[in-house]
Amino acid sequence: MKRILRALGFVLLFIVLAIAAFIGYLQLTGIPKYALEKVDFPQVEITPQRVETGAKIASVQCIYCHRGTDGKLSGRALSELPDFGEIHSANITQSKEHGIGKWTDEQIAYLLRTGCKPDGQYLPIYMPKFAHLSDEDLKSVIAFLRSGQACVQPSEIAKVPSKPSLLVKFLCHVAFKKIPYPKAVIPEPDTANAVAYGRYLVNGRYDCYACHSSDFSKLDMEFPEKSVGYMGGGNKMLTQEGKVRYTANITMCTKTGIGNWTEEDLGHALRDHKNKDGKTIREPMLPYNGLTDLEVKSIWQYIQTVPVIVNEVDRKWDQD
Repeated sequence: MKRILRALGFVLLFIVLAIAAFIGYLQLTGIPKYALEKVDFPQVEITPQRVETGAKIASVQCIYCHRGTDGKLSGRALSELPDFGEIHSANITQSKEHGIGKWTDEQIAYLLRTGCKPDGQYLPIYMPKFAHLSDEDLKSVIAFLRSGQACVQPSEIAKVPSKPSLLVKFLCHVAFKKIPYPKAVIPEPDTANAVAYGRYLVNGRYDCYACHSSDFSKLDMEFPEKSVGYMGGGNKMLTQEGKVRYTANITMCTKTGIGNWTEEDLGHALRDHKNKDGKTIREPMLPYNGLTDLEVKSIWQYIQTVPVIVNEVDRKWDQD
């Protein structure tokens, strides 16, 4: 019996030491760096149409997290992400010292596609990866960042270094890794195919799935529909004031999702920030008031095809 207990003690000690060693390794190495592939991304021609489209995408994907105290995209403390550590978004204005003014279009495209900066440093899960964005939409985002719009003009506010949590470091080593840069051009979606266009909008342009799946730490950015709880909601989020919010189930479940909604109801939710009962939808959900009728219709048609998930999300905060 003593031998068995001694053996179990050695096994337990080995496990404890292994865990301690792994934690030490994570703390020492931090967020990984990657070797960069050579890509051929031509300099973007800045046109009014591209700037307009890029601004529309940025209003959903960039501005909320990157708008600083000066009103420009100079970065801020992301206090709503406490589980991820002390996180600060980057200055992405045209400042050559503190922003991305010295970056090439190719470097911006590479970051947005793969999550890697020009030095190979990987940006963790709190930075979206635009692996499925069409090349034309990607060019539009870059055109917006290069444009004369006030929010991207140079801001000399220096970026505050982030201090990712051990959880983030762990996930960057075992789950979230650099997404390969596309080997071919990603074409514009077929807007005549409502389901295909809706899928592109949900997974590629607006990243609806990221918040409306069950957990940020279980997202699959390379294959969004493999994310745990895809579109079934329940993901815990915080407002900038620290209030807990759980994302809605937006599958067509009639009991716990939006199975009793209409396309018109969805349009009001997305553009007017009103739910089916006319109540204002609260932060952190943003109003997508720039969506066209075709975009709303296509998102609605795509949602009809998403597997239904029965998930009763705690919405008691709607009453506070």
